[in-house]
Amino acid sequence: MIVKVTTSSRYGVMHTSMAIAALIFSMGTTFAQQDTTKIKSDTVLVTVGRVSEEIREIPLAITVVPQVSLQTQRGFGLDQALTLVPGVVAQSRTGGNDVRIQVRGFGARGSGQRSNAGTSRGVRYYQDGIPETEPDGRTSFDLLNMVHASRIEVIRSNASALWGNASGGVIMLSSVPATTEPLINASSAVGSFGFMQNALLANTPLGNGQAYVSINNTSMDGWRAHSASSLVQGTVGFVLHPSNRTNVGIFATAASNVYRIPGALTKEQYEANPQQAQTNPAVYNPTYTLRDEMRNNKLGRIGATFDHAFDNSNGLMGTMYVQSKALERSERNTWRDFTRYHTGGNAVYRNTTAVGQNSLFKVLLGTDLQYQDGAILFYSLDTATKSRGTELRDNKREGALDVGGFVQAEYMTEEFSLIGGLRFDAISYFYENRIVPTINSDKTFQQVIPKLGATYKLNEGASIYANLGGGIEVPAGNETDPPSVRGEDTITSINPLLEPIRSTTYELGIKGAEGFESFFASVTYDAALFFIDVKNDIVPYRNGRFYMTAGHSTRIGAELGFAVKTNIHLSLYGALSIMKSEYKTYAIDSGFIDTTVAGHTTSYAGNSMPGIPPMSSTLRLRYDSPDYTGLFAEIEWRNISGYYADDANALQVDAMQTIDVATGGTIEIVSKFLNCTAMIRVNNVLNSTYMASAWINPDNTAGGIPYIESGLPRNITGSIYLKFTP
Repeated sequence: MIVKVTTSSRYGVMHTSMAIAALIFSMGTTFAQQDTTKIKSDTVLVTVGRVSEEIREIPLAITVVPQVSLQTQRGFGLDQALTLVPGVVAQSRTGGNDVRIQVRGFGARGSGQRSNAGTSRGVRYYQDGIPETEPDGRTSFDLLNMVHASRIEVIRSNASALWGNASGGVIMLSSVPATTEPLINASSAVGSFGFMQNALLANTPLGNGQAYVSINNTSMDGWRAHSASSLVQGTVGFVLHPSNRTNVGIFATAASNVYRIPGALTKEQYEANPQQAQTNPAVYNPTYTLRDEMRNNKLGRIGATFDHAFDNSNGLMGTMYVQSKALERSERNTWRDFTRYHTGGNAVYRNTTAVGQNSLFKVLLGTDLQYQDGAILFYSLDTATKSRGTELRDNKREGALDVGGFVQAEYMTEEFSLIGGLRFDAISYFYENRIVPTINSDKTFQQVIPKLGATYKLNEGASIYANLGGGIEVPAGNETDPPSVRGEDTITSINPLLEPIRSTTYELGIKGAEGFESFFASVTYDAALFFIDVKNDIVPYRNGRFYMTAGHSTRIGAELGFAVKTNIHLSLYGALSIMKSEYKTYAIDSGFIDTTVAGHTTSYAGNSMPGIPPMSSTLRLRYDSPDYTGLFAEIEWRNISGYYADDANALQVDAMQTIDVATGGTIEIVSKFLNCTAMIRVNNVLNSTYMASAWINPDNTAGGIPYIESGLPRNITGSIYLKFTP
């Protein structure tokens, strides 16, 4: 079959989307016809559907990042681990673990000056079943263990009907070692720009389960001025099986994360010297370096998971956790001390009933709860000592409570399944000003979210699916801050101009894995077409000083992910994402800023949404030697198209392309007991200068518009791993 791909412009999405759909569906048909040479593919189980289930039975776009892909990365940021996940754009902002991540455009606005460095929004994150995402939908990456992560599962579909607020995508990490065998793994890595990493992983069987300890210390001087970072993480985990019907996980984890923020550059600064920090007093006064813009986060958490099957038909699973946080920020000419505690849990009941001889009826009934509370003290900033001043400017309490419940029913035969579900979420904010208590208040956002999906198995290895899902994303905590409107500093303590972002996703896809007794040993593929309708897009006013929900947008796109393995030990992996995103309605009413121009509006209808690239793609070619244990070599090409950084579509972010290479091998020092693995990785081999990330809707200052965060030039990392197996 011949498919012609044509694009008349950088937004030629429809032609390419249809071509991809035709190609991948023809692949599924071709594979289904090759029964004489096909061998059965491996079963892949995932837990992102809230219960363990075969990936091809779930009517959602899901990608699994295996451990073999994680082991070749630096292990500092989440960006490198997600390059082969279609629909995901992950960009390191300064070369460290401060990463900007979006899934099909969700999370794109979570990048900027105002309380967004080091956090993500619109996407939910979990580690070992415990949520990293706060009740308001923001996530910091302090506890995410990329050094010893054994597996990552990614839902690329809108999954709010399962996971609640800010589930435009769901990313789940596991820090549990993939093996229960006793081992000690010590590693050390050094690299460009002062990169250093020392880590230790110890694992031992414990009854039918295992216990492990993970420690890592990673630091980097930073490639840009004023971008040094240091991350120390530790985890103690127990995975227990008290009976053949019961699984229990207990995890204690802590982290200390310090990183400095160089600030965004204007176009002129970037072109003159992309390595500089924002040091122009005409842009910000005091500058980023004068006020030592930084974050110092210290936090710890204890969490537990359990799963008990009462019998072959009924079971109960859940989580519970408690977390404390002590955060310091030097930000916007103030020193801020945060003291917070975060607690919560969930419970999910499951029932499976046989209906006839070859049919099943499954029911999930669950509830989720998250609560975070604490104080924020705002002090003056002493720029001479770059530390907290003596003047207490504000004393606030900010709390958030997220309570949700869902029900999901599924009818399943050997070839077909139909899923329907409904979820209710209520997210409440609590605001107290301990200096001006008259403005204390609270506000609750509520939403009912539907879900409908169907899956049909084409053969043992492939299935097609359709999915209709609703979504909700409430305004993040900093967006609910009191707005400055019409000259008034404070009209209320909770922004009355905001409503939840509501979205509806329509999706059609195919996914499968086929094995062959030919040159191609196996082919795994995953393709999806989607349309997303988003209402109540959040619109910034006065350069982001306050927000309101006034936009309506749509996103239409196509995704393709694949892995081809051959019998000559070469493997080709790829990911391609194409999406057109635009505002359908978006009117700025100048009367919210100045009453003398009330009624004067500016419309951005038809503009592209900022921060969302129309296209991104990755290709990785890997060779695994059959003759030498662990010897591999790989090369990866990555491309992200240009996009806009503002709603007005006046600020352009250039397209970027990078090429990375890596190679490594293993030597047995003492047979079966001690081996050594060495690896070297070179990122950005061609030493390209590129815009790694951008601030969305940045401030328009007297010295220009700073919005560009420049990417790492060529950088080299060398690693050594010593593995001892008693």
